[in-house]
Amino acid sequence: MDNALWAFGRVSGFVALALFTVAVVLGILTRSGRRLFAIPRFSVVLIHRNISVLATVFLVLHVSSLMLDSFAKMNVIDVLVPFLGAFKPFWQGLGTVAFDLVLAVVVTGLLRHRIGQKTFRAVHWLTYAMWPIALAHAIGNGTNGTAGWFVLLAVGSVAVVGTAVVWRLSAAFLETSKARQGGLL
Repeated sequence: MDNALWAFGRVSGFVALALFTVAVVLGILTRSGRRLFAIPRFSVVLIHRNISVLATVFLVLHVSSLMLDSFAKMNVIDVLVPFLGAFKPFWQGLGTVAFDLVLAVVVTGLLRHRIGQKTFRAVHWLTYAMWPIALAHAIGNGTNGTAGWFVLLAVGSVAVVGTAVVWRLSAAFLETSKARQGGLL
């Protein structure tokens, strides 16, 4: 059973990271208000939201399965308080920081209408910190962190997210309202 939990924990972590990669890129695209191929803008928002939820589900599965695994020996404190874990505390702590950031984004997302759009957006910016921290956790703490296939996945993810972030920060990036005012959409 422990081998199955360990394997499930690893796979769910990889899937969560891949889905969060897609969610970050779609989030940037959503903010621009542009279409994704032939998909209308409102559908891009829904795809971003659904992939983000799915990524969060896989993250919860990742953490839960490792809490049940006798080898990982994680407890609730390890999950919520960074750098206290028994196994590679620094790298596990990065995973905890990323998890806490996801929790903050999820909670503010659920409370979006009560806390206001400005607060929601401010906290949502934490995803720009969460993603590289989660990637570093996967590389440093993961069993396959230096395996060839994972390095390819990591390099590809960095290239895709890096390109999207550079575009987001460039002068060519127009947010929806600005683009509409200029008649670009």
